[in-house]
This record gives sequence, C-alpha cells and structure tokens, in this order.
Amino acid sequence: MSMIRTENVCKDFGDLKVLKNVNLTVEQGEVVVIIGPSGAGKSTFLRSLNTLEKITSGKIYIEDELFYHRENDATVSKMEKEKFADMLLEMGMVFQQFNLFPHLTVLENVMLAPVNVRKKEKTEAEETARELLEKVGLSDKADVYPSKLSGGQQQRVAIARALAMEPKVMLFDEPTSALDPELVGEVLNVMKDLANQGMTMLCVTHEMGFAREVADKVIFMYGGQILEEGTPEEIFGNPKTPQAQQFLRSVL
Repeated sequence: MSMIRTENVCKDFGDLKVLKNVNLTVEQGEVVVIIGPSGAGKSTFLRSLNTLEKITSGKIYIEDELFYHRENDATVSKMEKEKFADMLLEMGMVFQQFNLFPHLTVLENVMLAPVNVRKKEKTEAEETARELLEKVGLSDKADVYPSKLSGGQQQRVAIARALAMEPKVMLFDEPTSALDPELVGEVLNVMKDLANQGMTMLCVTHEMGFAREVADKVIFMYGGQILEEGTPEEIFGNPKTPQAQQFLRSVL
C-alpha cells in the first residue's frame, strides 16, 4: 500500500512556480530521500504534504485515499474534517529548527501533544515519552530544559516528540542543516534506527552519505520538478541528467 502519493502537485508563490507537476509515491515502510540544490522546491514539497503549504493544484493521497485536491488555488475536495485532522496527526514532522518549548523540560516537551491532542493519560504519556527518550539516547536528560542541551540533543528530542504522536510516516526537512558538523551524526543515527525499524520516512537532506546508506529510493529535484528517481546506486552511480551530474559533482 502506498503511504503517500502525489499527482501533478503544483505550488506557485505569485508568479514564481516553485513546484511543477510533482508526482511521487512513497510505499509503506519505504525510506525516500529527496536531494537537489537550494531552491529546487524540496522543502516546499515536504511542507505541502501536511498542508503547511497549500498547494496551488494537484492531488495528495494518503494510504490510497484522496486526502486533498486543489485546482486554481481553490480546494476541490478533501477528506471529511475529522478524518483529515486524524490524517494530519499520522504525519510526524521534524524541521531544521527544533522548536522546543523552552519553559518545559525535555520530558514535558515530549508528553505535551499526546496528552493535549491525543488525550492520553499522563501516566501512559510519560511512560511512552521515557521509552522514546531512551530510544534517542537521552533518558538522562528527561528533567533538563532545552537551553541546557546541544543542538544535536535538541533535535533528537524533537524527533522523540514527533514519534510520541505515533505517526505512520515521518517527514524530515533538513533535520541536520542547523547543526554543527560534529553533532550531525547523532541525529542521523537516530534516523537510521527508525529506518531499520520499518518507519516510512520522507527526508529532505544534504547528507549524501545518509542518502546512500539508508534510502530505498532517492529523488533528485531541480527547478520545482523531479528530474530523476531511482535507487541510491542508480542516482549516485549513474546520474542521467546534466543537472544531477553537476549537483553530485559539487557535493560529493
């Protein structure tokens, strides 16, 4: 079953066409990594999947059901309100910036949404939060405030917080780009563990080593379009378009 499928997704900002007929399928349990130069539309595409950016036109399917359909900047159809809200909760997202609440401890940050949004009992939410903090290697930081953590630790808390909502798919928007180089590895390791556990993941990243090692499928975006799609071996070993060849020469 496909977890996410897009058909002819377009996004315009005024006269600027940022996404042009993007068609992509992400299967359940698949790790898809999107690469490409800055300004290619990668982050806009990711943010459009959970409607943080409203697409101009196109269709988005979640679990093979029509989630959202817009044409000419107007909504044609979307899932009924409750189901739409539930589906949004199934998509966990991790951003470049960690966006933790500074006045809450690490544990409280991870517990907040399950208690307030999923209406979980505090004891259950705390148990899950502690398990997740152990999973991301931060059980000893449960009672610490975010300001006392390194960037890498804050991003790992952000991942735990997203996982606490028990999403079916995780969207990562350049999760390591705001980190010092020596902290990147600890975040990528958590993402590798998630991939190994079968989490469906769609990642925008500049970390080519991660893409090579973890991706089932690599997407190369350029100028708002998907120019190439294939296995890491195909994309990194034998890029077909001049744009991909030039991009990979510049980053590898």
